Formats: sequence, C-alpha cells, structure tokens
Amino acid sequence: MPDAVWDQINTPILYAVPFFALFLGMEILSLRHDAGDRRGYHVADTRTSISMGLVSLAFTALFKVLTLVLFVFLWSTLAPWHLPTGAWWYWPVLVLVVDLAYYTNHRFSHRVRIGWAAHQAHHSSEYFNLGTALRQKWNPWSEAIFWAPLPLLGFAPWTIYIAFSINLIYQFFTHTETVGRLWRPIEFVFNTPSHHRVHHGRDPEYLDKNYAGILIVWDRMFGTFAPERRTPTYGLTKPVGTYNLIHLQYHEYAAIVRDLRGATSWRERLGYLFAPPGWQPTPGGAPTTA
Repeated sequence: MPDAVWDQINTPILYAVPFFALFLGMEILSLRHDAGDRRGYHVADTRTSISMGLVSLAFTALFKVLTLVLFVFLWSTLAPWHLPTGAWWYWPVLVLVVDLAYYTNHRFSHRVRIGWAAHQAHHSSEYFNLGTALRQKWNPWSEAIFWAPLPLLGFAPWTIYIAFSINLIYQFFTHTETVGRLWRPIEFVFNTPSHHRVHHGRDPEYLDKNYAGILIVWDRMFGTFAPERRTPTYGLTKPVGTYNLIHLQYHEYAAIVRDLRGATSWRERLGYLFAPPGWQPTPGGAPTTA
C-alpha cells in the first residue's frame, strides 16, 4: 500500500487527537464528580474508556488494511464508473453517503444481536462525557458490510476513510452533558449532544433512538428520533459491573455462544444471532438493546 495513501487514511484522526485531549481535559476540570447522580468523571470509568480507545486503534488499523484491499478490488474491477475526487460536489456527497451508511450500520448494531455484541461496549459506561466517546469497540467488522456499496458506486476507497474520520471527529463532541439544546434549526438538522444523550439512555422511552452520526434527519426520516425530555440514565439495561476490558468487549459474544449451545432448533439459533438483543424463544421475551 503506498505510504501516501495510508497517510491520507489516518491523517484526520491523528490531527484530531490533540484536540480530543485538550477538550477532554477542559471538561474534566469543569465538572465535579458526584457519585450520587453519575455526573462528571469517575477515575476508573475514564481510565477504562481511554484504554479501550487506545486498543481499538490497533484493531482499526488492521480493519483498514483488510477492507482497503477489498474496497480497491470492488472499485477497480466492479464499479461501473469512478467518480472524480476533484469535483466540487464529490466530498459533500461522499460525507452525506457515508453518514447514511453510518446510520444504517449503527441501527443494525442495535437491532441485530450479533451486531450488538460488538457495539455494546461503547454503551457500557454509566457516565456520559467526552471520555465516553473514546470507549470504542474492538470489533468493527460490520462496518465493512455497510461501506462495501460505496466503492461500487464509484467512490475512491481512500476517500471513504477520510469521510468516516470526519464523521467520527464530529461525534466526539456530541458526548457531553456540558452543552444543552442548541438553536432550533441546528437541533432539527444535526446530531447534537442533546440528541446523543438520548441515544445513550437506557430509559424505555430512549431505547433504540437517535442513531445519527452527523445528521439527525435520518432518524427523523426513518422513525427513530426521540427528543430529550429528561436527563437520561446511561449505560446498559443489564449493567456488567466491571472495568475488565476483555469482559466489557466480549461478554455478549460469550452469552451468544451459551445460548447457541442450549438452542434446540435452527429457529432458536438464528434468533439468538439475528433477532434483537434480549430475544427469547419463549412467549413474552421482550428484546432490549441498551
């Protein structure tokens, strides 16, 4: 892989890291931890989030190498045309398309259990702050499924990674309680801290809502939007109660394996893999995802 291409893939996030650290430090200094209401920062929780983020960099690098090979193959051999990366409209269209792909992947990751097994680690914190944004999954495999159409549409593979980096950088700043509601037109179009607090809530009215990356209009269009009416209760509906990184990342995969071993039919096996989290083969098994 040419060094120049690899540099272009990584540059946006690398440039953003010092700003992540700066804003994280500013928020830590501005918030006082209160164990009673779960506001602010908790040392062990923040250390866990940062550690998960650092390890995810290695998994992300491997993911980029593997998917770049796949996407270059799709783009060079199967795409009916190659869109001009120098055109004025190319980058706005790509950012929009990547944002829609993010929405669909994010919704999949909440509504399909095998996808949730990879994603749930990001929701495991009972705090909501810029540190929580760094609590990233180590299993980004589902992203390849939802990005694969993009090179087939003619988008140059290396540009897809840059657009996705822009998406992730934007989302970092939505993980905060220090910003209230913004100007109404902004709240209507864009994903904001208020919208994303809802997404991290485990309250019944907030479950499976606000999947947006940059544009909240996707949630409004597809019926998954919910406004913030009260301060959410953050975390999983079944808290894991540990800071062990391996357990946080993989405990749901282990639960799937246990369920598959106890399954008595292919219907049950498929349900444990592809039904919403919390699905049970017996009547009354209500699925929940947070």
